Amino acid sequence: MNQSSQKPVVYIISDSIGETAEFVVKAAASQYDSKDIEVRRIPFVSDSARIVEVIAEAARFNSMVAYTLVLPELRRTVEQEARLHNIPTADIMGPAMNAFARIMEKEPFLEPGRVRRMDEDYFRRIAAVEFAVKYDDGKDPRGLRLAEVVLIGVSRTSKTPLSMYLAHRRVMAANLPLVPELEPPEELFWVPSEKIVGLMINPAQLRSIRQERLNSLGLDAGADYASIERISAELAYARRIMEQVGCTVFDVSNKAVEEVANQILQVVKGG
Repeated sequence: MNQSSQKPVVYIISDSIGETAEFVVKAAASQYDSKDIEVRRIPFVSDSARIVEVIAEAARFNSMVAYTLVLPELRRTVEQEARLHNIPTADIMGPAMNAFARIMEKEPFLEPGRVRRMDEDYFRRIAAVEFAVKYDDGKDPRGLRLAEVVLIGVSRTSKTPLSMYLAHRRVMAANLPLVPELEPPEELFWVPSEKIVGLMINPAQLRSIRQERLNSLGLDAGADYASIERISAELAYARRIMEQVGCTVFDVSNKAVEEVANQILQVVKGG
Protein backbone atom coordinates (compact mmCIF):
# COMPACT_ATOMS: atom_id res chain seq x y z
CA MET A 1 0.00 0.00 0.00
CA ASN A 2 1.35 3.40 -0.95
CA GLN A 3 0.82 5.42 2.21
CA SER A 4 1.73 8.71 0.52
CA SER A 5 -1.34 8.39 -1.74
CA GLN A 6 -3.69 8.05 1.21
CA LYS A 7 -5.25 10.77 3.32
CA PRO A 8 -3.76 11.03 6.81
CA VAL A 9 -5.91 9.06 9.27
CA VAL A 10 -6.66 10.23 12.78
CA TYR A 11 -7.65 7.42 15.13
CA ILE A 12 -9.72 8.54 18.10
CA ILE A 13 -9.61 6.13 21.00
CA SER A 14 -12.07 6.78 23.82
CA ASP A 15 -13.48 5.02 26.85
CA SER A 16 -16.78 6.80 26.12
CA ILE A 17 -18.20 7.79 22.72
CA GLY A 18 -15.24 9.93 21.67
CA GLU A 19 -17.12 13.08 20.69
CA THR A 20 -14.88 15.36 22.78
CA ALA A 21 -11.71 14.14 21.10
CA GLU A 22 -13.32 14.34 17.66
CA PHE A 23 -14.32 17.94 18.27
CA VAL A 24 -10.77 18.86 19.29
CA VAL A 25 -9.28 16.97 16.35
CA LYS A 26 -11.55 18.72 13.85
CA ALA A 27 -10.82 22.10 15.42
CA ALA A 28 -7.09 21.48 14.99
CA ALA A 29 -7.56 20.06 11.49
CA SER A 30 -9.47 23.17 10.44
CA GLN A 31 -6.18 25.06 10.67
CA TYR A 32 -4.99 22.92 7.77
CA ASP A 33 -7.80 21.50 5.73
CA SER A 34 -10.13 19.07 7.43
CA LYS A 35 -11.16 17.63 4.05
CA ASP A 36 -7.66 16.21 3.77
CA ILE A 37 -7.94 13.88 6.76
CA GLU A 38 -9.96 10.81 7.64
CA VAL A 39 -11.24 10.39 11.20
CA ARG A 40 -11.86 6.94 12.62
CA ARG A 41 -13.52 6.88 16.02
CA ILE A 42 -12.98 3.85 18.31
CA PRO A 43 -15.43 4.22 21.22
CA PHE A 44 -15.91 2.39 24.52
CA VAL A 45 -12.38 1.06 24.78
CA SER A 46 -11.92 -0.61 28.16
CA ASP A 47 -8.85 -2.82 27.86
CA SER A 48 -5.27 -2.65 26.64
CA ALA A 49 -5.71 -5.46 24.11
CA ARG A 50 -8.11 -3.35 22.08
CA ILE A 51 -5.65 -0.47 22.10
CA VAL A 52 -2.87 -2.74 20.81
CA GLU A 53 -5.14 -3.84 17.93
CA VAL A 54 -6.10 -0.29 16.97
CA ILE A 55 -2.55 1.05 16.97
CA ALA A 56 -1.35 -1.94 14.95
CA GLU A 57 -3.96 -0.99 12.38
CA ALA A 58 -2.97 2.68 12.55
CA ALA A 59 0.63 1.71 11.80
CA ARG A 60 -0.47 0.73 8.27
CA PHE A 61 -1.33 4.36 7.48
CA ASN A 62 0.06 7.86 7.74
CA SER A 63 -1.72 8.34 11.02
CA MET A 64 -1.91 9.85 14.46
CA VAL A 65 -3.82 8.81 17.57
CA ALA A 66 -5.91 11.18 19.69
CA TYR A 67 -7.40 9.76 22.83
CA THR A 68 -9.65 10.52 25.79
CA LEU A 69 -9.00 7.86 28.40
CA VAL A 70 -9.32 8.44 32.11
CA LEU A 71 -7.56 5.28 33.30
CA PRO A 72 -3.80 5.86 33.57
CA GLU A 73 -2.92 2.31 32.53
CA LEU A 74 -4.81 2.69 29.26
CA ARG A 75 -3.12 6.02 28.54
CA ARG A 76 0.26 4.39 29.16
CA THR A 77 -0.61 1.57 26.75
CA VAL A 78 -1.45 4.08 24.01
CA GLU A 79 1.84 5.91 24.46
CA GLN A 80 3.93 2.73 24.58
CA GLU A 81 2.34 1.19 21.50
CA ALA A 82 2.44 4.48 19.59
CA ARG A 83 6.16 4.89 20.32
CA LEU A 84 6.75 1.33 19.14
CA HIS A 85 5.19 2.21 15.75
CA ASN A 86 6.46 5.80 15.63
CA ILE A 87 2.92 7.21 15.62
CA PRO A 88 2.30 10.72 17.01
CA THR A 89 -0.29 11.01 19.77
CA ALA A 90 -2.50 13.67 21.33
CA ASP A 91 -3.67 13.04 24.88
CA ILE A 92 -6.84 15.14 25.11
CA MET A 93 -7.80 14.26 28.70
CA GLY A 94 -4.51 13.61 30.49
CA PRO A 95 -3.01 17.13 30.69
CA ALA A 96 -6.27 18.60 32.00
CA MET A 97 -6.57 15.86 34.64
CA ASN A 98 -2.94 16.42 35.68
CA ALA A 99 -3.61 20.13 36.09
CA PHE A 100 -6.70 19.44 38.18
CA ALA A 101 -4.68 17.07 40.36
CA ARG A 102 -2.57 20.04 41.43
CA ILE A 103 -5.50 22.11 42.64
CA MET A 104 -8.02 19.55 43.90
CA GLU A 105 -7.79 18.02 47.34
CA LYS A 106 -9.30 14.68 46.43
CA GLU A 107 -8.66 11.77 44.11
CA PRO A 108 -10.39 11.65 40.69
CA PHE A 109 -13.29 9.23 40.18
CA LEU A 110 -11.56 7.63 37.16
CA GLU A 111 -14.97 6.64 35.78
CA PRO A 112 -15.19 6.49 31.96
CA GLY A 113 -18.16 8.36 30.48
CA ARG A 114 -18.84 10.31 33.68
CA VAL A 115 -19.35 13.65 31.93
CA ARG A 116 -21.96 12.10 29.66
CA ARG A 117 -23.87 10.76 32.65
CA MET A 118 -23.72 14.23 34.20
CA ASP A 119 -25.15 15.69 30.98
CA GLU A 120 -27.92 13.09 30.99
CA ASP A 121 -28.78 14.02 34.58
CA TYR A 122 -28.90 17.69 33.60
CA PHE A 123 -31.26 17.14 30.69
CA ARG A 124 -33.42 14.80 32.78
CA ARG A 125 -33.74 17.58 35.37
CA ILE A 126 -34.69 20.15 32.74
CA ALA A 127 -37.32 17.78 31.33
CA ALA A 128 -38.74 17.21 34.81
CA VAL A 129 -39.00 20.96 35.47
CA GLU A 130 -40.77 21.49 32.14
CA PHE A 131 -43.12 18.63 33.01
CA ALA A 132 -43.92 20.12 36.43
CA VAL A 133 -44.74 23.48 34.86
CA LYS A 134 -46.87 21.95 32.13
CA TYR A 135 -48.91 19.79 34.48
CA ASP A 136 -49.09 22.15 37.45
CA ASP A 137 -52.40 22.77 39.21
CA GLY A 138 -54.35 20.31 37.06
CA LYS A 139 -53.80 22.33 33.86
CA ASP A 140 -53.87 19.22 31.72
CA PRO A 141 -55.28 16.02 33.30
CA ARG A 142 -53.51 13.91 30.68
CA GLY A 143 -50.29 14.55 32.56
CA LEU A 144 -51.55 12.58 35.55
CA ARG A 145 -51.02 9.29 33.72
CA LEU A 146 -47.57 10.33 32.52
CA ALA A 147 -46.30 11.42 35.93
CA GLU A 148 -44.05 9.41 38.21
CA VAL A 149 -45.89 10.93 41.16
CA VAL A 150 -49.19 12.82 41.41
CA LEU A 151 -49.71 15.22 44.31
CA ILE A 152 -53.29 15.95 45.35
CA GLY A 153 -54.61 18.29 48.02
CA VAL A 154 -56.57 21.45 48.67
CA SER A 155 -55.28 24.91 47.78
CA ARG A 156 -52.13 26.09 49.63
CA THR A 157 -50.80 22.70 50.68
CA SER A 158 -47.47 23.24 48.85
CA LYS A 159 -48.34 21.16 45.80
CA THR A 160 -46.49 23.42 43.35
CA PRO A 161 -43.33 23.96 45.46
CA LEU A 162 -43.16 20.22 46.07
CA SER A 163 -43.56 19.47 42.36
CA MET A 164 -40.69 21.82 41.52
CA TYR A 165 -38.48 20.44 44.27
CA LEU A 166 -39.10 16.91 43.01
CA ALA A 167 -38.39 18.05 39.45
CA HIS A 168 -34.95 19.22 40.54
CA ARG A 169 -34.47 15.70 41.85
CA ARG A 170 -35.34 14.47 38.32
CA VAL A 171 -38.84 13.22 39.25
CA MET A 172 -41.72 13.85 36.86
CA ALA A 173 -44.39 15.28 39.18
CA ALA A 174 -47.89 16.51 38.39
CA ASN A 175 -50.29 18.03 40.89
CA LEU A 176 -54.03 18.43 41.14
CA PRO A 177 -56.09 20.71 43.42
CA LEU A 178 -59.08 19.14 45.15
CA VAL A 179 -62.11 21.44 45.21
CA PRO A 180 -65.51 20.25 46.50
CA GLU A 181 -67.38 21.96 43.66
CA LEU A 182 -65.32 20.15 41.01
CA GLU A 183 -65.17 16.42 40.45
CA PRO A 184 -61.59 15.18 39.98
CA PRO A 185 -60.81 14.30 36.36
CA GLU A 186 -61.30 10.65 35.52
CA GLU A 187 -57.59 10.38 34.74
CA LEU A 188 -56.85 10.53 38.48
CA PHE A 189 -58.64 7.22 39.00
CA TRP A 190 -56.57 5.58 36.27
CA VAL A 191 -53.31 6.31 38.11
CA PRO A 192 -51.98 3.46 40.29
CA SER A 193 -52.53 4.34 43.95
CA GLU A 194 -48.82 3.93 44.75
CA LYS A 195 -48.06 6.86 42.44
CA ILE A 196 -50.44 9.23 44.18
CA VAL A 197 -49.60 11.24 47.31
CA GLY A 198 -52.24 13.12 49.25
CA LEU A 199 -51.32 16.28 51.17
CA MET A 200 -53.22 17.20 54.32
CA ILE A 201 -52.70 20.11 56.71
CA ASN A 202 -53.91 21.42 60.06
CA PRO A 203 -57.05 23.58 59.46
CA ALA A 204 -55.84 26.45 61.65
CA GLN A 205 -52.48 26.59 59.88
CA LEU A 206 -54.14 26.48 56.48
CA ARG A 207 -56.43 29.34 57.53
CA SER A 208 -53.38 31.43 58.48
CA ILE A 209 -51.64 30.64 55.20
CA ARG A 210 -54.73 31.57 53.17
CA GLN A 211 -55.24 34.81 55.10
CA GLU A 212 -51.64 35.81 54.36
CA ARG A 213 -52.18 34.97 50.70
CA LEU A 214 -55.31 37.15 50.53
CA ASN A 215 -53.49 40.01 52.25
CA SER A 216 -50.61 39.79 49.77
CA LEU A 217 -53.13 40.13 46.95
CA GLY A 218 -54.84 43.08 48.60
CA LEU A 219 -58.01 41.09 49.19
CA ASP A 220 -60.24 40.70 52.23
CA ALA A 221 -58.61 38.22 54.62
CA GLY A 222 -62.06 37.40 55.96
CA ALA A 223 -63.25 35.97 52.66
CA ASP A 224 -64.87 32.53 52.58
CA TYR A 225 -61.64 31.11 51.08
CA ALA A 226 -59.97 31.58 54.47
CA SER A 227 -62.91 30.73 56.72
CA ILE A 228 -62.50 27.77 59.04
CA GLU A 229 -65.86 26.36 57.88
CA ARG A 230 -64.80 26.41 54.24
CA ILE A 231 -61.39 24.93 55.05
CA SER A 232 -62.90 22.12 57.14
CA ALA A 233 -65.29 21.24 54.31
CA GLU A 234 -62.45 21.21 51.75
CA LEU A 235 -60.23 19.01 53.92
CA ALA A 236 -63.06 16.56 54.56
CA TYR A 237 -63.73 16.35 50.81
CA ALA A 238 -60.00 15.89 50.07
CA ARG A 239 -59.73 13.07 52.58
CA ARG A 240 -62.67 11.27 50.96
CA ILE A 241 -60.97 11.48 47.56
CA MET A 242 -57.68 10.26 49.02
CA GLU A 243 -59.43 7.30 50.62
CA GLN A 244 -61.18 6.59 47.34
CA VAL A 245 -57.93 6.41 45.35
CA GLY A 246 -56.13 4.59 48.20
CA CYS A 247 -53.05 6.79 48.19
CA THR A 248 -50.37 7.54 50.76
CA VAL A 249 -51.18 10.67 52.76
CA PHE A 250 -48.69 13.08 54.31
CA ASP A 251 -49.46 15.86 56.77
CA VAL A 252 -47.55 18.97 55.66
CA SER A 253 -48.38 20.99 58.78
CA ASN A 254 -45.34 22.90 60.06
CA LYS A 255 -43.02 20.96 57.72
CA ALA A 256 -40.48 22.34 55.28
CA VAL A 257 -40.88 21.52 51.60
CA GLU A 258 -37.60 19.61 51.68
CA GLU A 259 -38.80 17.37 54.52
CA VAL A 260 -42.06 16.44 52.80
CA ALA A 261 -40.30 16.02 49.44
CA ASN A 262 -37.87 13.53 50.93
CA GLN A 263 -40.82 11.53 52.28
CA ILE A 264 -42.38 11.56 48.83
CA LEU A 265 -39.11 10.44 47.26
CA GLN A 266 -39.17 7.40 49.51
CA VAL A 267 -42.63 6.57 48.13
CA VAL A 268 -41.42 7.04 44.55
CA LYS A 269 -38.35 4.85 45.09
CA GLY A 270 -40.41 2.24 46.90
CA GLY A 271 -42.77 2.11 43.93
